[in-house]
Amino acid sequence: MFYTERRNYLIFEVMKIDLKPNEQVVKAGDSQYMNGSKVEGKLILTNQRIYFKSKNESNSAYNLEIIPVDIREVIPFKTGFFSNNGLNIVKKDGDELNFKIKDRDTWCKLVNQMY
Repeated sequence: MFYTERRNYLIFEVMKIDLKPNEQVVKAGDSQYMNGSKVEGKLILTNQRIYFKSKNESNSAYNLEIIPVDIREVIPFKTGFFSNNGLNIVKKDGDELNFKIKDRDTWCKLVNQMY
């Protein structure tokens, strides 16, 4: 769930996710899920899993939860000629989840440490 809060002319988007016991957020950032449709949202990495939450409730069907044991590999890719901001998570069942995200290399490193 998202809502907007205004403080000193800055707008913050706040989201709630239900964390499991002992689960902590490691990294979170604005992202775009790019599998057929381009869905704006947040990519959230915790010490136990990866979430994608869409910003728009009408796109809640695109909300994802990825468990580390389901990951086969993580592949960085370019989303444009000079845009090194693509993150491809390949699952063991063959599904490929593509995300556009800032600081992609750090995301790759952190996700690779999970599985």
